[in-house]
Amino acid sequence: MKTIFIIDDNDVNLLIAEETLSKQYNVCTLKSASAMFELLNNVVPDLIMLDILMPKTSGFDAIKLLKADVRYAGIPVIFLTGKTDADTESHGFELGAVDFISKPFNEMVLLKRVKTHLDIDGLINEKTTMLQLQIENLQKLKYSMVSVLSDMLESRDKATGGHTERTTSYLRMIINAMIKHGIYLGEISGWDLEAAISSARLHDVGKIAISDLILNKPDVLTKEEFETIKLHAAEGIRIIDKVISITGEENFLEHAKLFAGYHHERWNGSGYPHGLKGEDIPLQGRIMAIVDVYDALTSNRPYKSALPHKEAVEIIVEGKGVHFDPKIVDVFCDIKDSFEQENCRSVEKC
Repeated sequence: MKTIFIIDDNDVNLLIAEETLSKQYNVCTLKSASAMFELLNNVVPDLIMLDILMPKTSGFDAIKLLKADVRYAGIPVIFLTGKTDADTESHGFELGAVDFISKPFNEMVLLKRVKTHLDIDGLINEKTTMLQLQIENLQKLKYSMVSVLSDMLESRDKATGGHTERTTSYLRMIINAMIKHGIYLGEISGWDLEAAISSARLHDVGKIAISDLILNKPDVLTKEEFETIKLHAAEGIRIIDKVISITGEENFLEHAKLFAGYHHERWNGSGYPHGLKGEDIPLQGRIMAIVDVYDALTSNRPYKSALPHKEAVEIIVEGKGVHFDPKIVDVFCDIKDSFEQENCRSVEKC
């Protein structure tokens, strides 16, 4: 049974409303807005019927407080009033009311109005739930496609097995630490963190365009081959831009593009593909640069053995202000032990 709050400082109005509605609804009658807010701490109604002219806190003031509180903002509010002028109704609707019911009550009108708004609210909630479920399913599909694509990329690049999973874990750790320390918080606060972190799995998507002969060469690359490998950053931008143009999906894939296209830029401007410098490099690229290098240093490759965690940290610290963003290096150093633990776990070295 749905619950209705009726707030009015007139006992007769409360009695009539309760007698009319209580056969079909759970009715709570209250004589002031303060009593309503006290009860709201324990009971959240499906509908609030609110008198406008009340002592201390008027109905207009009460609805402002309701709409400002995320817990109660979605509860439909009907004003009860003896004033039926256009200005009063206009102001009430501006504040978020769904209807006005004039006093003294016509019992049939009262019952029909309440039923209509509860039915509408129920339908809205049902459709909202369905829409939310559809959005969640689309999110799952999107993340699943990213996972499958990143797995396909790793199956081609046999030298970097597990790289995507490890860098995703490192990325989550360093972003959380940056938030904790307030580093670039103004920018990160605007991100959908789960979408951003998931999209980073595509940071090497440009390797699709690189020949298997180069990608899986068991020896050190020649200068020419390395120049070819370097193309994967620009190719990543091109590929993701094409997907964006087809799907219209910008938020998720924009993060992916910035991770893919800028994680080989260097703080001093000596990186590729654009030679950007300092904070001109997108933040996604500056974060991924540290994560990507750490994983490369601490992982085995056909042409080299993995470095110990301590040496990898020393190399990253040496690159502070040269290869890497100094602020992010400081955050990395603060959580370096967590990186070591994750590295030990994921590559089963410890």
